[in-house]
Amino acid sequence: MAFENPSRDRIGDILASAGNIAVVGLSDKSDRTSYMVAYAMQNKGYRIIPVNPTVDGEILGEKCYHSLAEIPEPVDIVNVFRRSEFCAETAREAAAIGAKVLWLQQGVVSPEAAEIAAEAGMTAIMDRCIKVEEAITMQGRTRKTQ
Repeated sequence: MAFENPSRDRIGDILASAGNIAVVGLSDKSDRTSYMVAYAMQNKGYRIIPVNPTVDGEILGEKCYHSLAEIPEPVDIVNVFRRSEFCAETAREAAAIGAKVLWLQQGVVSPEAAEIAAEAGMTAIMDRCIKVEEAITMQGRTRKTQ
């Protein structure tokens, strides 16, 4: 069966109820897309949890973890800025921490990761920019976690 992203209405529900977003592959360089998207989401009130094995310290004022397993609190969305071939591994890690949503950024597609997410009871979203979807789906909505 072919993968289908959730409806825009469902994506809006996901974003309205999300608090913590772990951003896998978040760069500490402000000219990178991952940084710009995470910065925009942080400014919309979402808690960004950076995940990057090559960065020690903080990104966007938040402690950066080397893996999802190191995060000591619940994660609502795992937003992935990695190449498609690494996404199945990230999906397994997201399932292991009990994340609710696996979100692969625009240009990132992994049917295997989506299957792993579905088997773990997570919602999978692929090839969509979380910042763009937030702008489209949250108009007129109030976040439930604020």
